[in-house]
Amino acid sequence: MCRLFINADPNLWQSQTRSMRIGGMATSVRLETLFWNVLEELGARDGLSVSQLIARLYQESLDEGHDLENFASFLRVCCARYLSLQLSHDIPHDRSIPIRSLDADRILERERNRSGAKRPRAASGATLHA
Repeated sequence: MCRLFINADPNLWQSQTRSMRIGGMATSVRLETLFWNVLEELGARDGLSVSQLIARLYQESLDEGHDLENFASFLRVCCARYLSLQLSHDIPHDRSIPIRSLDADRILERERNRSGAKRPRAASGATLHA
């Protein structure tokens, strides 16, 4: 079982730091290559560069009142959710279908119904730490 993971391309778990501007502030984000690859795919679906996608995720998270104390972890979870939602067929595998065209409320409701979870409450006070 583990051979599928330990014999994967070692470059996938190598960390890369990328510099960008988020909310007018220069910052850097350090993630493993695998996550950068997923973010590139995710952004490309909506015609966004990785920097544009990350800035949008950051701003929309702030708008929802989320605490982004560990922003790199937040981005990793976004990548994992994207892949998981593809596996559950909530996000089509067809990369030509933009994420913005999907009915997010319907997907979130289906997800809650499957897990029996209640709608999470937004946290307050967010800071950027990457």
